[in-house]
Amino acid sequence: MPEKIRVAVVFGGRSSEHAISCVTAGGVLAAIDRDRYEVLPVGITRDGRWVRVPGERSLAIADGTLPEVPGDAEELDLQRTLDGVDVVLPLLHGPYGEDGTIQGLLELAGVRYVGAGVLASAAGMDKAFMKLIWQAQGLPVGPYVIVTDREWRLERERKLDEIKQLGWPVFVKPARAGSSMGISRVTREQDLVPAIEAAREHDPKLIVEAGIEGLEVECGVLEGVADGPNEASLPAEIVMLGRHDFYDFETKYLDGTSRLEIPAGLPPEVVERLRETAVRAFDALGCEGLARVDFFVTPGHELVLNEINTMPGFTPTSAFPQMWAATGVDYPSLVDRLIQTALRRPVGLR
Repeated sequence: MPEKIRVAVVFGGRSSEHAISCVTAGGVLAAIDRDRYEVLPVGITRDGRWVRVPGERSLAIADGTLPEVPGDAEELDLQRTLDGVDVVLPLLHGPYGEDGTIQGLLELAGVRYVGAGVLASAAGMDKAFMKLIWQAQGLPVGPYVIVTDREWRLERERKLDEIKQLGWPVFVKPARAGSSMGISRVTREQDLVPAIEAAREHDPKLIVEAGIEGLEVECGVLEGVADGPNEASLPAEIVMLGRHDFYDFETKYLDGTSRLEIPAGLPPEVVERLRETAVRAFDALGCEGLARVDFFVTPGHELVLNEINTMPGFTPTSAFPQMWAATGVDYPSLVDRLIQTALRRPVGLR
């Protein structure tokens, strides 16, 4: 029998998205082909320790309770762990994982890994630089204002005046967080400062975006097979069912007040433009492996890029796997394709 490929599945981490990373890992660990891959589940605790997570441990949301990496698990020798694997699947969301930090560690260690490299991960995590790069490439983005920590402390009134020029509503977001953490929809001036302070609990750097009327649509992108072109999935439309004003954390993960319509209910020519633009957005940042690209589609069918997620939620019920399933790539095949793509890619400059 040929020797199995050794895969370290890394999850958890120090960010506020620790629990969602655990849920993602639970889905992948259940689907990965154990006949082909020898799997090492590696958790990163909230305080940054790398530990061996027992295979039987539940990594699902149960009765509204979010999972986490156990603090009392066996601690791993990081260098020895990395030396013993062929490829790392870093299922980390948010800072200290999706932002280029673990990618830099793996580059230094000479270990192959799934997903975007250091620069693309960092730019994809920081919504300010993401939008600047897209604008430079002629891609469509909506009006926005960046607020740095220094500007908020020293030039608060000037920044508030800039934000008011966007009109209402606006969306206040941490610049370097995902899973809708710390996001507020603001419809009046008196709620703006509290929303900014709430977002600053997640990141001292913020982005404030003008509200865009229209549909919220997502599209998955995969790196091409061998030397083939990068590919986009059928897009998904987010349909709100409950009391929430926008697609927030509770709506995504806890209370079931949204659903995905795949393919999105749009004319075929708009769907094709979405898929083409998603690949262009992926390429503009120099992404590899996978990403989910989020759009607004206006009533006149204009496309506005919202953001990119270089390590999207990856449970079987997450948007990214569902979109690819509808496009003809099932969940186990998707996991396999990502690992095989990473194994073909050299470590270092490329």
